[in-house]
Amino acid sequence: MKKKKEIQRVDLSTIKNPDFLKDLSYKELNVLSDDISKYIIQVTSKNGGHLSSNLGVVDATIAMCRVFDFKKDKLIFDVGHQCYTYKLLTGRSLERLRQKDGTAGYQDIKESSYDAFEAGHSSTSISAGLGLAMARDLKKEKHDVISFIGDASIVNGLAFEGLNDAGQNQHKMIIVLNDNNMSISKPVGGFAKMFRSFSTSGFYRKSKHFFKRLLSGTKVGRKMYAGAVKIKNWFKRKILKINIFDSFGFSVIGPIDGHNIKALEKALIRAKSTDKSVVVFIKTIKGKGYKFAEDDDKGIWHGVHVFNPETGEQSYENGTGWSQIFNDYLVDVMKNHENAITVTPATGYGSHLSELFAKYPDRCVDVGIAEEHAVTMSAGLSISGFHPIISIYSTFLQRAYDQVNHDLARIQLNATLLIDRSGLVGKDGNSHQGIFDQAFLIDMPNTVVTMAATPKEARALLEESFNNHGVFCIRYPKERVFHYSSKQETTTIPYGKWKKELQGEKTAIVAVGPELLALKQLLVDKKLNVTLFNAIYQKPLDMEAVNELITYEKVIIYDPYATENGFAKYLIAELIKRSYKGDIRVRAIPSVFVNHASIEEQKREFSLLPEDVIKII
Repeated sequence: MKKKKEIQRVDLSTIKNPDFLKDLSYKELNVLSDDISKYIIQVTSKNGGHLSSNLGVVDATIAMCRVFDFKKDKLIFDVGHQCYTYKLLTGRSLERLRQKDGTAGYQDIKESSYDAFEAGHSSTSISAGLGLAMARDLKKEKHDVISFIGDASIVNGLAFEGLNDAGQNQHKMIIVLNDNNMSISKPVGGFAKMFRSFSTSGFYRKSKHFFKRLLSGTKVGRKMYAGAVKIKNWFKRKILKINIFDSFGFSVIGPIDGHNIKALEKALIRAKSTDKSVVVFIKTIKGKGYKFAEDDDKGIWHGVHVFNPETGEQSYENGTGWSQIFNDYLVDVMKNHENAITVTPATGYGSHLSELFAKYPDRCVDVGIAEEHAVTMSAGLSISGFHPIISIYSTFLQRAYDQVNHDLARIQLNATLLIDRSGLVGKDGNSHQGIFDQAFLIDMPNTVVTMAATPKEARALLEESFNNHGVFCIRYPKERVFHYSSKQETTTIPYGKWKKELQGEKTAIVAVGPELLALKQLLVDKKLNVTLFNAIYQKPLDMEAVNELITYEKVIIYDPYATENGFAKYLIAELIKRSYKGDIRVRAIPSVFVNHASIEEQKREFSLLPEDVIKII
């Protein structure tokens, strides 16, 4: 009796590069896939991170690493957050994933030569891939360029621009289109519907395979089948044009089971052998191999906190997040203002808007990963008499700068911008820090820029935003609030006014945001004779308070939620304009791209903790 070959198991900690994959059988590859999935679950349970998207692409990543040689071939993961398997197979440990000085949670060209590009925001992979392909051809090099993009990212306008250009030129690239029927949460729009019925039905595929088996037994039958396929392909190509990629000029392969490594390899080898650009369409299960993630249709397991892998229970810091606080207030605001419509670009779950969407389904809109569209659509609502509330992460607002400027502010339309995750966001890294929006919003005409230190102030600002002030921006951080109750009493804040929290002599501190509360307590505890202003409005400036600042010997500007080129620079310019001769000190985030670490570590690195302010009084 022939002895069965023993299954070789790979020690994941010893992987240096993907070369070993070619020596494994398909059974061994499936074992490796399971082991990698378990390892990703273990690592993210300790460090947090993007779980379900990474579990969904383990098999596809293994297949790509077997077919291509990424020492020379170029692989771009769109967004980049689904690269954990790729990082592991290219010799990078995930033990300190997203930790300070550890492996980044996205592709990072400084981290490894295996990373050909890096992003963080969606829909860049096709344009970047085309650039790499064009550069390859101009240099007369020989290698493949692969852009791996999901069904949600491809609906963004930038992806369409890339498709439009790439399909019509001679610079061959391969697009692997991963349809997991999810983005962060369920995808929306016509493209999502197209993917659900892409190319063929189950009945069609079964019939095709039956027809092939029936005719393949004889030479005549094989010729008949080959002729029928040619006729079908001609009819599809010339008459039907059944999918948008045909129209853009791409060949299309698929759909392929994204968890069948052998089938994936065959499709990728076919794509590699073609002369023109090609789309390989694969179907995957987001969260594959972890039941809690597989069953999730809300986005709970897209980006996770520390969690118990056995029970699926996620651990949250104490207190209530600012996103939840704004959801609570929005429920009331939507009730009191029947012309209010909430718009979000695929971040509804992350911004805790589920309750709001359930309560007001006709007045809440998730447009998908389409930030520019979200803002300009809101402009259309505003000019028609509605009041749009645009809920968006600070990092993603950068993508809609032109629309806020050109389509809202320029024509003096009213809208509320709820800018979630403003300030340092920690482990998501340098593509996701929410530190730049304040500066460009302050510089824009017809905008108001604010940040509350307390939930009561936040509610007052939300109500004030309906009083025809143009684009009313309310920034709030990725931090938590203690002693919060949705039933707590409200307060009023005069438009454009700061609050004086403490009265002192000689030195005045102008502080922004919730960190002000800890600073205030520290000043009281140390019995320091200092005036403390709560600059709720960063624009417009409170000119009465500015006039008072001129009387102090020293002014300290403390804004740990934005760069020094934002509010700090704006206030300094006004003080200089008024011939202030005293000492000005600034504690704000430097204008740099901030790498992944905890928020506490980032604040310590830039001397942004309250005790750092005390040192310069």
